[in-house]
Amino acid sequence: MGSDTLLVWGIGLGLSLLAVLPFFFHHRAKERQTEEAEERARAYGLDEPASLHPVVDPERCIGTGSCILACPEQDILGIRTGQAVTVSPANCIGHGLCERSCPVDAIQLVFGTETRGVDIPRILADFQTNVPGIYVVGELGGMGLIRNAFEQGRQCVEGLTRAGGAGRDDLLDVVIVGCGPAGLSAALTAHARGLRMAVLEREEVGGTVRHYPRKKLVMTEPLKIPGVGRVGAKEILKEELIGVWEDAVKEVGLQVETGVTVRGVERLPEGGFRVVSDSREHLTQRVILAIGRRGVPRKLGIPGEDLPNVAYSLREPEAYQGDRLLVVGGGDSAVEAALALSEQPGNEVRLSYRRDRFSRIKPKNRDRIVEAEERGQVSLLWSTEVIENRKGAAVLRHTSSDGGGNATPLPNDHLLIFAGGELPTPFLERCGIQIDTKFGEP
Repeated sequence: MGSDTLLVWGIGLGLSLLAVLPFFFHHRAKERQTEEAEERARAYGLDEPASLHPVVDPERCIGTGSCILACPEQDILGIRTGQAVTVSPANCIGHGLCERSCPVDAIQLVFGTETRGVDIPRILADFQTNVPGIYVVGELGGMGLIRNAFEQGRQCVEGLTRAGGAGRDDLLDVVIVGCGPAGLSAALTAHARGLRMAVLEREEVGGTVRHYPRKKLVMTEPLKIPGVGRVGAKEILKEELIGVWEDAVKEVGLQVETGVTVRGVERLPEGGFRVVSDSREHLTQRVILAIGRRGVPRKLGIPGEDLPNVAYSLREPEAYQGDRLLVVGGGDSAVEAALALSEQPGNEVRLSYRRDRFSRIKPKNRDRIVEAEERGQVSLLWSTEVIENRKGAAVLRHTSSDGGGNATPLPNDHLLIFAGGELPTPFLERCGIQIDTKFGEP
């Protein structure tokens, strides 16, 4: 082989390396980012999915990275050995953009894991349940994020409007049960479409969002409200969001029946439904259930839980001053409640969590609670559980292997429990809706 040929080969090899090296370094940088993100996820307990999250099929994934670019949250997926992997599934809020962006259908959104099941009403792609004419949107169907729940409410009404069907003069077009994010969006969309409807809410407009602590950051981008348009700032606090919603209701003239508890939904022999509440009955062609899960708080099932010093939400932290307070839970709601209470004068705040680290909380909340503990504002009682509530005391037991399981009375004035919400299974079953327990299933 002559020198000229070697030179040509050398130049070709050099050019090939110049073309390949940027690609190699780019992917290596992506993999380092993935490794760092995985470490953060483990540290913050975000490596355990709370509900809906993506699962990547390694047999199909070709490593285009389109799913990572499509995800608005940016930190759910990463790249390892040239393929997409789930990094922090607990951060997933169910956009589904990653699933839709994959050119080879290698991603699927699922509920739960192989060992941790999630109870979900049986829902079809158009939000309709196994009972034709009854729809489920928002947190009740596994979508707790305000922005996504709001979008689901809009999509549901748009879908049933397109589906059409002959209207009946003796029936409303739709009854919407619940006026939280999903229910309000459904109601505003139905109003804009001229549907005959009733909107029933057990509390006030906003639903369980009103139970969030004061000044809680609830959204990080503006909200598009049906019939009103784009409103809100980049960061929206609870009070600001409630105000936006109340203004929207007034602006369009939406009628919401508040203080109404729905007891059941019955099918009519001739078609349609009877919605039974504690005020009156509504006859309708369709029903949208947007009642959420938080309205049914999960209880500890301990002696003394029915005493008046027990609460499952925190709306007004300033109502507690100069008190001894025990907060139970390891999620964002528990942490935010403990922080809000610690800012009130004279309070002695403790937070009890059954694990030895927080699981599935926002990094900012983790940093804030750690700082509050370092300042002496909050005491973190790791690996403990409350086994009895008394007037003036709470009894805790250590759950760690070295704790011996000993029960310890702790002087306490108020017990605030944030153990999540339960699916209103009896109500759903009375409506004829089937419940599925998802173990890593779509």
